Amino acid sequence: MSIDLRAINLRKLNSLTKYPSIPTHHALDPKNGGLLEEPTVYEGTVIGTEKVDGTNGRIILLPGGDWLIGSREDLLTASGDVVHNPALGIVDALRAVAERAATLGAGGFGEILVLYVEVYGSKQLPAWKQYGSGQPAYRLFDVAAVPDYMLSWEIERIASWRQGGGQEFASEWVLADLAKQCGVELTPRLFEIDGRDIPSSVEDMRGFLEAYKATSVATSGEPGLNEGVVLRAPDRSVISKARFQDYDRTLKRRKSASKSRQAAQQSGEAS
Repeated sequence: MSIDLRAINLRKLNSLTKYPSIPTHHALDPKNGGLLEEPTVYEGTVIGTEKVDGTNGRIILLPGGDWLIGSREDLLTASGDVVHNPALGIVDALRAVAERAATLGAGGFGEILVLYVEVYGSKQLPAWKQYGSGQPAYRLFDVAAVPDYMLSWEIERIASWRQGGGQEFASEWVLADLAKQCGVELTPRLFEIDGRDIPSSVEDMRGFLEAYKATSVATSGEPGLNEGVVLRAPDRSVISKARFQDYDRTLKRRKSASKSRQAAQQSGEAS
């Protein structure tokens, strides 16, 4: 069974295939945006991958061979389009991948397959200097399958399903196999560790992350800094992100607050 690209509701398709926000590894304090001493709990093996500092792109593969490319929020082009939205260089980077993946029949019977790809290194992106001279590149970081019957749902139901964590993502093994089939590299796998060995405190976690600060996907020149590390269970049942800026900001705020308390205490003692 194929899906006629011209006959479907693109608003629904866009909502069905958006990528959800990954929770921070330590919970965010709603009062000030800092990190709390409440880490994500993992049981068993945890895979750490580089959080490449770019922009999210989507390749949506429909049963029958049609495809679309989107940013995190919007659809940018589709198979057969002559003119596309050039936003952030996503289409230019991913068009060949979409065309190649579509020939594999990756959007199977009754199933919409979505490849989530980090596009980075382009001069259109803020962190491009961390990766080289401005040459755009990309890495696959997740894959989800969506039943095509969900296109018949109301848009509000789709949004509720997605926001409630309804999407089903591929396990590490399936993800690696699909990447090989599509000729796309995964975001770098940095380590495998027992969940019990991940530091529990904010300060210790920041120290743990330091070894992974330099990017391993620079396209030219000396490697710059990446955004952080994504931690995930092999079956993708648990996932969290640890960004350097979150830890640095939190520890800086704590240090500043500690100095203020000490100054206030000394002032009180002097008086």
